[in-house]
Amino acid sequence: MRPRHLSRRVLLVGGAAALTACSTTGPPQPSVQASDSPETTLLKDLIAEKERTIALYSSLISGGAQKLAPFRDRHQAHVNELRKYVTVASAPPATAASTPTPAPKPSLSRLRDLERKAAALRIRQLDRVSPGVAQLIASIGACEAAHALALPRSL
Repeated sequence: MRPRHLSRRVLLVGGAAALTACSTTGPPQPSVQASDSPETTLLKDLIAEKERTIALYSSLISGGAQKLAPFRDRHQAHVNELRKYVTVASAPPATAASTPTPAPKPSLSRLRDLERKAAALRIRQLDRVSPGVAQLIASIGACEAAHALALPRSL
């Protein structure tokens, strides 16, 4: 048997195909960035809400209410855990044009009311998420309900 030799034309076509496949441009990128899933949007909203709550606690703590530090720290633990479910690439971009809403004057009654409303909201959020995230949100809601009862009546 005699070995077969490839024709020059076959080599040129094959080489051109290989070069095209190895180009550095890669596949075309979509022009529109994919939007977040409903679960990711909910988690981002929940993180933002928890950060506002932490700010209220921090405001009272900086005013001398040190006994509220464990409450704030639990909220921070919730944020840390929620962030594990939201990838960095899907984090909302910071905009220079956004102006933060002025926070209402913090008080124990305001915190108690905030905790009570947050706990009630968690129940309605459970049906829109995966089982693991639902378990986390339910645990956060239970903690918020306990906060509403455990917050001191005065400082």
